[in-house]
Amino acid sequence: MIQPLYALVFGEVAVILVLLFRTPLRKPLLILLDRLKQGRGPVVATTAGGTLFVIMVSLLYNITTIQNRSLEAGGVNPTDQVLLANQLLEASLLGFALFLALMIDRIHYYIREVRMLRKHMEAIKKSDQESEELKIKDKGKNKVVEDDD
Repeated sequence: MIQPLYALVFGEVAVILVLLFRTPLRKPLLILLDRLKQGRGPVVATTAGGTLFVIMVSLLYNITTIQNRSLEAGGVNPTDQVLLANQLLEASLLGFALFLALMIDRIHYYIREVRMLRKHMEAIKKSDQESEELKIKDKGKNKVVEDDD
C-alpha cells in the first residue's frame, strides 16, 4: 500500500507545482479541475477523502495498540517494530495526501477568484474609458455650439 501512496503524494505535488507557476499545462489543469467540481465530482471527492481519513484513523489506532502492547510487555518485539514503522509511514503518507488535496482545492479556488476579479476589473476599466470618451465628445460638441453662437 505504500507505493500507491507515494504515487498519490508525488502526483498531488506535481499538480500543485503546475498550479503555482504559469506553465502551458496550467490552463488545461484548471479546466479539468473546474469540470471535476461539477455534477457528482464533489460527492465522489468527499467520499474518497472520507474513506482515506477513516483508513488513517484506523492506522493511528493500530499504532497506539502496538505501542501499548510493547509498553506492557516491557521489551520491544522486532515484529512489532516493523509493523509500527510500516503503519507510521502509511499514516503519515495518508495525512500528507489529504493535506495536499486540501491545498489543491484552495489553490484552484483562489486562482478562479483572481481570474474573475481580473475580468471584473477589465470590464470596469472599459466602462470608465467609454464614459471618459463620451465626456470628451460632449465637451467637444459644447465647444462647437459655443463657437457657433
